[in-house]
Amino acid sequence: MQQYFLWVTIGTLVLLGAELVAGRHRGVYRKSDFPLLAGAYLGRKLMAPVATLLVASVYGAVLPGQYKDALKGTPLWIAYPAVLLAVEFCFYWVHRWAHTTATARVPVLWKIHRTHHSGQHMNTSLLIRLNVFWYFILPTGWVTALAVYLGLGQAAAFTILTLQAWNAITHANFRWDDRIRSHRRFGPAFRALEHVFVSPGMHHTHHGYGRDGAAYRNFGIVLAVWDWAFGTLHIPQGRPSRYGLPGHDAHWLEELFYPLVRIKPKAQVQAQTQAQT
Repeated sequence: MQQYFLWVTIGTLVLLGAELVAGRHRGVYRKSDFPLLAGAYLGRKLMAPVATLLVASVYGAVLPGQYKDALKGTPLWIAYPAVLLAVEFCFYWVHRWAHTTATARVPVLWKIHRTHHSGQHMNTSLLIRLNVFWYFILPTGWVTALAVYLGLGQAAAFTILTLQAWNAITHANFRWDDRIRSHRRFGPAFRALEHVFVSPGMHHTHHGYGRDGAAYRNFGIVLAVWDWAFGTLHIPQGRPSRYGLPGHDAHWLEELFYPLVRIKPKAQVQAQTQAQT
């Protein structure tokens, strides 16, 4: 199994290298993006293992021992799609909840998730552009850990492998699906397939706004079936006119460490200062 993860890592690095050679990273970053990406990379290395340990500790404390390995022996062809569907279902609702709380009175979940959306570009660097506390909220770890507890370790590993590989494909700057979607003969069949699987165009739409941008659509990672079932599916016609978030940019330290770090925007600080003088 480890060699499969190695191949996914190599494939992601190849995608990154191809983007760099093709100039897809040139001129797309702001100054604040560099410390944010560096901090996010270190945060991934430090916090992901801590989150894994926390999940294991919680399950070890609350789950009854008699159910351990209760599903061991389930054929992989049944266990793998079942675990993948369960992970995607939970991720869909947490991801959707994160976006819908953007307009809430206290948008904590959105402000933790927004880090992944604040980049004004679409490329593989977004894979690590995450708030350090998102690893504790991410349903993938919670569901796959439960699967391991129930004896479905191989299915859980294949699910994580699938999610990592597909995330790299859908976040990459390259859009191989546009020509297929607009093809006279193959387009209709491909658009039908996008009701089941998330294409790069669908996820690019989720990261965009303006024309053909729809941040409140396409919440799945690999599977689009839950978006289709719950009315949040959007099949794009082209690339979004803009990527990122409208409005002011949060400080990169806040993007990394919210809610522990909260920094008021400069415009808000200046307005308050003028009001007091």
